[in-house]
Amino acid sequence: MELDDVRVDAYMTTGVETVDPDAWVTDVVDKLKAGPQYGGLPVVDDENRLLGFVGAIDLLEVNGDVRVESVMSRDLVVVRPEMTVKNAARVIFRTGHQFLPVVDDDRVLLGLFSNGDAVRSQIERTTPSKVQSTREMLERTHDTSIDVGEREVEVGSLIPTQREVYGDELEGRKYELQNGLAEPLIVVSHGSETLLVDGHHRAMAARRLDIDRMLAHVLTVSEEVDELGLRRMARLGGLRSLADVEVNDYLQHPLIEKTEQ
Repeated sequence: MELDDVRVDAYMTTGVETVDPDAWVTDVVDKLKAGPQYGGLPVVDDENRLLGFVGAIDLLEVNGDVRVESVMSRDLVVVRPEMTVKNAARVIFRTGHQFLPVVDDDRVLLGLFSNGDAVRSQIERTTPSKVQSTREMLERTHDTSIDVGEREVEVGSLIPTQREVYGDELEGRKYELQNGLAEPLIVVSHGSETLLVDGHHRAMAARRLDIDRMLAHVLTVSEEVDELGLRRMARLGGLRSLADVEVNDYLQHPLIEKTEQ
């Protein structure tokens, strides 16, 4: 499926916490302190029809005994579930919003679509090309057919094929994992071993967050194949587990450019 055909309802966040228009501001403050994902709450009626939105900025210097309906924003930009992700991302970019409520023809709130959801949709459609190129490389190198599947793998059992990761990028990957934005790993299964091919920063971030299992695209190589080139590379580099991967906290990632002071 091309990106132009991917719909908002395939990536929007559902089950969104909401608030009633007659709720007290103090109740909203308590909910915001509990850490809702979007830093605010949609305001809906008894039939879940969208009436407005109340965010932290709306509550500045407002007494707690004020009703939500008197401070909520009413002029909202919304999108429809059938809108393409590409067009919804354009709306987000042009309006400067971080997310948009998704409503049906009756203005019933169906979910929220964020800039993070747009990024996730892009990630999930670029990963297959990386999987395919890895598959072709293995089939060409070892003259064998490769089975491809998707399942969770144990982070602690991964054998890395990359000696170093960047500390600054690890922080970004931790954020992605905590917010459900990280793409699956790409690993190669050969006998009892699982070699990590793509996603070293993600796997290292998961290790730091004590995440035991991660979703991965698994390329399975027959045990009839002798030692893989990837395994030999790991062995020569002294890489037995993620504990052997060095974290470079002194150099920033080469893709990140900062201004000089």
